[in-house]
Amino acid sequence: MGAANVCGAELISLPDGVQRVAKVLQSKGHPHMPVMLDDAARTAQQAADALGIALGQIAKSIIFRRKSDDAAVLVITSGDQRVDEKKVEALLGTEGRRLGRADAAFVKEKTGFSIGGVSPLGHATPSITLIDKLLFRFEEIWAAAGHPHGVFKLSPEQLVSLTGAPVADVAVDPVLEKQALAHAVFLVSGRAREIRGQSADLPSPCISVCRMDAGGMCEGCFRTGAEIAAWSQASDVHKRQIWDLIEQRISALQPQP
Repeated sequence: MGAANVCGAELISLPDGVQRVAKVLQSKGHPHMPVMLDDAARTAQQAADALGIALGQIAKSIIFRRKSDDAAVLVITSGDQRVDEKKVEALLGTEGRRLGRADAAFVKEKTGFSIGGVSPLGHATPSITLIDKLLFRFEEIWAAAGHPHGVFKLSPEQLVSLTGAPVADVAVDPVLEKQALAHAVFLVSGRAREIRGQSADLPSPCISVCRMDAGGMCEGCFRTGAEIAAWSQASDVHKRQIWDLIEQRISALQPQP
């Protein structure tokens, strides 16, 4: 199965994060201790394959940074879903864009874990936590155990009991996501056609949808973070190059005949 059970004296040879999670699980009387996956299991899908479960049964941890007070916001979502930041902001009662992506240093400081191994419990400092209701599609799920290769088994109900976190609708609606993508493609491709022969005074492709996908590309203007940051100081030649890349990216999103 690509996993090894962890128990007893073996804990002392494991990473500190896994030891910390195991001790919390023991203190709460949880029946399942962490297991360590093979190093080859680097993604959620690979972890699911190693465990012989569906991708949705992986309870992945997504950390955001609340800008108003620098608090860590942990969203535990189903492995086959994406988190809708607007839904999370609404649940937290924030106004406007008050959530930001957390970098590796922030995650380590606030949780004590590295990205990819953030457990839902045992954090260095308490995190604001939300649980994806779609995890309740499954009787058995697996969550990170303090290390990118460490996981432990539990039920969604046990996840609620262990964390005390509320269950909420935090996932991206696939229908609305498809509509939003189509709208962005329509607006940006239309603007691209209008300026195709233009080489100076090129307008920004921004359509005020500033949300980065998992690949690091804006879902509104189809630019990378680096391209967005460089835009204001970019030369006309560089801006033309970025627009050409945007058209290529939009073309790649279109169904092929």
